[in-house]
Amino acid sequence: MFELFQSEKNQKYYFNLKAKNGQVILSSQGYADKSGAKNGVESVKTNCSDDGKFERKTATNGKFHFNIKAANGQIIGTSQMYASESGMENGIESVKTNAPSAGIEGE
Repeated sequence: MFELFQSEKNQKYYFNLKAKNGQVILSSQGYADKSGAKNGVESVKTNCSDDGKFERKTATNGKFHFNIKAANGQIIGTSQMYASESGMENGIESVKTNAPSAGIEGE
């Protein structure tokens, strides 16, 4: 399920992709308006089937995370930090599994 929301702090719109257990597996950058955030959701759905759109990263603290990028190379979502590389790969698989058919809450 994609969850759309507006930040009270900066008034920007964001989305989270949640797994069936409610855990957030992907978070967006901020968008100026709700339609931009909805377009971001659609971009995740479009791009998540292409493994090449996932950018795997290792933080300076040794933890792992990933970004998903749009066709134009812009980051459209960022994962949480994972303790292991296999955990990160499971997170990527979860995005690939959950995003294509996920509904949008908070439209």
